[in-house]
Amino acid sequence: MASEDEQQDVPAGTSRREVMRTIGAATLAGIVSAGGVSESALAATPASSTRNRDNGPLAFRLQGVQHFGLTVHNMDRAFEFYTEVLGGTEVMRDGDFHGDKIQNTIMADQEILANEEKVDPRTIGVPDLREGDQRLDVRFVAFDNVVIELLQYRDATQPQGTGDSWAEPRDHMSPAYPRSMHICFYIRDDVNFNKFIADLEAESARRGMTQVRANRTIRVQTEQERKSAPITANTNKITEGKSNGWSLIYCKGPEGEQLEFVQALAPVKQVFDHAYETHHRKMAGA
Repeated sequence: MASEDEQQDVPAGTSRREVMRTIGAATLAGIVSAGGVSESALAATPASSTRNRDNGPLAFRLQGVQHFGLTVHNMDRAFEFYTEVLGGTEVMRDGDFHGDKIQNTIMADQEILANEEKVDPRTIGVPDLREGDQRLDVRFVAFDNVVIELLQYRDATQPQGTGDSWAEPRDHMSPAYPRSMHICFYIRDDVNFNKFIADLEAESARRGMTQVRANRTIRVQTEQERKSAPITANTNKITEGKSNGWSLIYCKGPEGEQLEFVQALAPVKQVFDHAYETHHRKMAGA
């Protein structure tokens, strides 16, 4: 990996917004190079539009998904997983955020809820960034077509990175709960999916990340049965219907977060490619 100084080599005076705009452009280029969007479709999109975007449909004011955010219990462990195990590249890190403005920006809705229910905000997961009792640290990690933001809320007395989170992680992380979200990684077409999952678990275990556990496609009722399952059970390969060509498996990350790994081969890959091109033709009129 590059050194921290190299990773954060940002020209003086460059704002965080400018940095993230640059990364957004880079990740869009990654989608094109990965085959997710045709270059012809992007070329048809004008660099600027004579129409006043502020008065147009909301869709024409977006550039896509900039990043996914994940609140973590252990920042260094999560960062190691996403950069060293999965190979993402650090974009930037910042931290020690506190004060009235950041509290309002992130927690206003939860403070309103606490007031309405007449409960202590801390009991529903609201830290005190306003007075600085807690602090927020962030790190951004870039992949080919998306950026992941790792966030940690810690007590002011805890060191950045190695300190404990302000709150305990949630006990139950079933993806079936409403409001649950997951991060999905796209495996390249020429990669052996089953072996990728086996190697992911082995590398994570070598680093002491025993929480990284992929599901199996056969029924298992104990952890030993899961580990003993044949390698062919690492991937659910769909070979019929509209999802023909789609392969997937669900996996927990080092923080207990829900991950998914997928591979999209023909014919379902053509379905997505067509949808991308249709979307960008529509955006060309913005």
